Amino acid sequence: MPEKNPSSNPEGGAASNLESARTHVKEAAEQLRAAAENKARELRGRAEAKAQEFRATAEAKVHEFRERAEQTYGEARARSRGYQGDGEAYIRENPTKAVMAAALAGFLLALMCRR
Repeated sequence: MPEKNPSSNPEGGAASNLESARTHVKEAAEQLRAAAENKARELRGRAEAKAQEFRATAEAKVHEFRERAEQTYGEARARSRGYQGDGEAYIRENPTKAVMAAALAGFLLALMCRR
């Protein structure tokens, strides 16, 4: 009796081809999944690196703006102290003029508020 070869049998060959195709599809799906995971990891790493870069840039700008604000505040404070000192010196040197100027300013303010 001759031996039966599955590839010579159309039903056996089709089943074998179907099983081979399934295996091939599973392997391709696994490779695709692995490639997608690797790409996702790569993109996540790039995104984290960009986020850290943006964070560092933002922190540097905040530090720069804070220093400018502190410097400007210090300068304004020094100027106001200088104006205050100048005003006090003027009042000590010219008390009558200072009182008259204050009275005039009060009178003008009262007139403006009255209307």
